Amino acid sequence: MEKTTKNGIHRITQADGKTIAWAEESGVKVLEKDGYYFKDLAKTGELLPYEDWRLSDEERAADLAGRLSIEEIAGLMLYSPHQAVPPMPGGPFQGTFDGKTYLESGKEPYAISDQQKEFLEDEHIRHILLTNVESPEISAKWSNELQKRAETLPYGIPINLSSDPRNGAKDSGAEFKSGGSEISKWPEGVGFAACFDPEVAGQFAKDASREYRALGITTALGPQIDLCTEPRWMRFVDTLGEEVEMSKKLTKAYCDGMQTTEGEADGWGKDSVNTMVKHWPGGGTGEAGRDAHYAFGQFAVYPTGNFEEHLKPFTEAAFHLDGPTDCASAVMPYYTVSYGVDKKNGKNVGNSYSEYLIKDLLRGKYEFKGIVCTDWGITQDPEKTIEGFGSRCYGVQDMTEAERCLLAITNGVDQFGGNSESGPIVEAYKIGCEKYGEKAMRERMELSAKRLLINIFHCGLFEDPYLDPEESAKIVGCEEFCRHGYEAQQKSIVLLKNSAKRAPEGQKGVLPLKKDLKVYIPERKIGPSKAFFRIDLPAKTEDPLPDGLPSKYGTRVASPEEADVALVFIESPACNPYSTEDLANGGNGYLPITLQYRPYTAKKAREVSIAGGDFRENFTNRSYLGKTNTAYNEADLDNILECRRAMGDKPVIVCATVNNPMVMHEFEAEADAIVAEFGVSRAAVLDVVFGGYNPTGRLPIQMPKDMDAVEEQSEDRALDMETYIDSEGHNYDYGYGMNYEGVLPAWKK
Repeated sequence: MEKTTKNGIHRITQADGKTIAWAEESGVKVLEKDGYYFKDLAKTGELLPYEDWRLSDEERAADLAGRLSIEEIAGLMLYSPHQAVPPMPGGPFQGTFDGKTYLESGKEPYAISDQQKEFLEDEHIRHILLTNVESPEISAKWSNELQKRAETLPYGIPINLSSDPRNGAKDSGAEFKSGGSEISKWPEGVGFAACFDPEVAGQFAKDASREYRALGITTALGPQIDLCTEPRWMRFVDTLGEEVEMSKKLTKAYCDGMQTTEGEADGWGKDSVNTMVKHWPGGGTGEAGRDAHYAFGQFAVYPTGNFEEHLKPFTEAAFHLDGPTDCASAVMPYYTVSYGVDKKNGKNVGNSYSEYLIKDLLRGKYEFKGIVCTDWGITQDPEKTIEGFGSRCYGVQDMTEAERCLLAITNGVDQFGGNSESGPIVEAYKIGCEKYGEKAMRERMELSAKRLLINIFHCGLFEDPYLDPEESAKIVGCEEFCRHGYEAQQKSIVLLKNSAKRAPEGQKGVLPLKKDLKVYIPERKIGPSKAFFRIDLPAKTEDPLPDGLPSKYGTRVASPEEADVALVFIESPACNPYSTEDLANGGNGYLPITLQYRPYTAKKAREVSIAGGDFRENFTNRSYLGKTNTAYNEADLDNILECRRAMGDKPVIVCATVNNPMVMHEFEAEADAIVAEFGVSRAAVLDVVFGGYNPTGRLPIQMPKDMDAVEEQSEDRALDMETYIDSEGHNYDYGYGMNYEGVLPAWKK
């Protein structure tokens, strides 16, 4: 046994027992029994079963759940809104300190905000979603401050910090991406699929779990395992692709890597991070590619009846892991209304409100025993307009918030993402007591409490929730993890084209480029657009290489005329799928989502949409047949074509950030080489362009022949699109890729 004290944290290391740690200021004492030490979290002076680390996590959780009041259980069933550390004025996630903004308060960046104190103490919240952090050290200190305060409160229930994916090499302004601070950088989800090697995803998960734990995070809101069979979906890039067998392999590697602590019999320990796989029962089939964050995208459709295929990453992978933890800890249903799936009740409601999808399938047929947590913001009253970024209580808008909570709870939901007020859950309990009886409702609430507490016990937080900030700073973004991440970025890059037409002597293609060339890189121009939160953004110009071209590659010049080669950075086309202007002019508001740059008129869209019906609309047909839409970034195409004209017989290299499959025929013939990447750093792309890495990645998607092919494919079926064949005869189909020597051997499952 060894006793130490550092920064006000006492710690006892027991040779054949659990290490325990507590804060001096929390008032917690230590109990000794049978030669072992335990924390007196309840401050009773006797060892209660939930305080006894010799018992199983299930026994401890059941004991503690039985001691909690309904109000305390309701607090466990909440999940805080997004928390930034520190919460900066002007940012999307605000906070105050003694009524003042962070900058006015003079507080340390790791101080607990007024709002955090309130939801810890008054609402009994113990699950907190972390977004941006100033640094790993600040995150660790903030985590310690939260745990100290939690330790002073009844029963000393620790904080379970969670995070959306935060290791992406490309920053994002979406709420489902978190700021990474100084952390290892990896490809986006579909980039792991492009590696065609589950071990890469497994290595990421092992490294990320260490980094997460050093930041104080014990639950990952991921992986996102939706089969993305609809190429227009805005979350395509975050998925693990559309091919079910590869998705299953990647899911297992990711969940096992995150949850497993080496050397522990059941896999759970100091390096473990709970995974919350999302989104049940698959969110990748939104009609016409629209997304259910918005009411105009609420419907998931299954035109070929392929619903069962979308369950397989869950039922055949996440729920049956190869590692000792056996099953992903939690599941998040998506916002979508899975249209026409519930044949039993005939109800088209948001997934968490569906008895058939949650109670009958997830809890019943597939026997999922872990936590079911809703996606963020589904219980509040809806926005008045269909474009508003508000609550997504699809199909149950006529209920009260408490009634919505009760419906979800009776279905088998345990937790409500983004809710920080316990009142509606307590009210739901009272309504349930009248409807089902107090005994039945108490048992149901305790069941959720037990499930929620098990995951906190799994990660060892009741014994030692405290971090050493200096050690955290060494772990997060360490050289080893950053190297692994960078290697994964390189492996995920796909070389689509490498023409021999302008290749240097002795090379089979124009890539790799020689070094010390004069390189022209045009700025990108993006037109007015809609942000994730549906805010209007003005037009902008951006430099693809704001820090300049590294001198080891060559010299950046100001015009094509001066250059030896043009390097054109583009992003896949993006557009606005819903127009209030169209609505005001007598239309239905719905526009086609285009995957091409030039204006697209939908001539082969459905005459009548599969799904429709919203209380804010007096029609059900969401068709956009005959309507036209244009990509915000149409100028990306202009850059390619203008460079081709200006460069004459000199090479033009296109580097495409692929957030969605894209129509290539508009520019492919004008490019000497095309490099596709899925959210990696510019440095990794330049390695492929200049010979630092001979590419190995393959397309984890299909590139469509044209927009007609996109319209004709089915939202629910993988790999059913007519693919593009380039000017050199190469088919941009799933599994295709090149290296410097030529086309990679055909992919075999």
